[in-house]
Amino acid sequence: MFEWLNGNGHRASIQTAQTQSRSTGYNGKTASNSHHEGTGAGSPGQAFDRAGLDGTAWPLSEPMIDLRGITKVYNTDAGPFLALKGIDLRIMPGEFVAVVGRSGSGKSTLINMFTGIDHPTDGEVVVSGTRIRQLDEGQMAEWRGRHLGIVFQFFQLLPTLTVVENVMLPMDLCGIFDPAERYDRAVHLLDQVGVAEDALKFPAAVSGGQQQRAAIARALANDPPILVADEPTGNLDSRAAGDVYRLFESLVSEGKTILMVTHDRELAAQAPRALTLADGEFVREELRPTLFVEQPAVTLAQDSRGIIAAQHAIASPN
Repeated sequence: MFEWLNGNGHRASIQTAQTQSRSTGYNGKTASNSHHEGTGAGSPGQAFDRAGLDGTAWPLSEPMIDLRGITKVYNTDAGPFLALKGIDLRIMPGEFVAVVGRSGSGKSTLINMFTGIDHPTDGEVVVSGTRIRQLDEGQMAEWRGRHLGIVFQFFQLLPTLTVVENVMLPMDLCGIFDPAERYDRAVHLLDQVGVAEDALKFPAAVSGGQQQRAAIARALANDPPILVADEPTGNLDSRAAGDVYRLFESLVSEGKTILMVTHDRELAAQAPRALTLADGEFVREELRPTLFVEQPAVTLAQDSRGIIAAQHAIASPN
């Protein structure tokens, strides 16, 4: 019995006869007691305007990110290149998941699928209950601005704007918060990530670690339920990388769902759930409970299709 505190501090445990590190063809699903307050159900065509607006909680039994049989083929001069091979992935509300793989393994293509930057050749992408291929470009842009916060390896802060103006920019583009509130909210977010003192500086005047913290604040500007981090520590030293990882942990404790893509195996090894991507398919899943506490339990079971399913269970008092 492996027992730990999940993202919201609730007690949980894993019962499994399998090892905590196992090779799979992988179709993942685990349970979480965390949730993001502010996302609710709706029809696929309307889902893009509901996050954080209707006050309802996303159902804990429904995946926040659901990739179903995702295949991506690129046509090149050398012929078709299969970048993703029938990927199935389910990420539940409040999970912190790391995807690790070498360059060329398909990590960036995977991110492009569920952020709507690119579309699969085959398969379905459902994020926050929205089948995102049904959205046109305008709807996609608005949906992405409200549902996803994206953290890039190279920060992508606009050099002609101050740090606080960079954080305000997503609010200006999506029009979610009252204009009079945006500056104060941006400063508050910068304070949360520890760089409020740099609010009026330009990006070039602060360190790489501080720029990445500011980029995380910008990703949180519209209070999205999902944070996507693409090689977030790739340009940071080990100390700054550790600070960013601990910041992610604190965001999960507040109910965010985080998917971090990285080539750094040491960083991925710290995540509660890590998936290894190689040659366009998942080849390994690792679960890492970090704190042993008391029950109730979540039991991991493998169904007839090879899907890892989460089953709630009440553990014995002893």
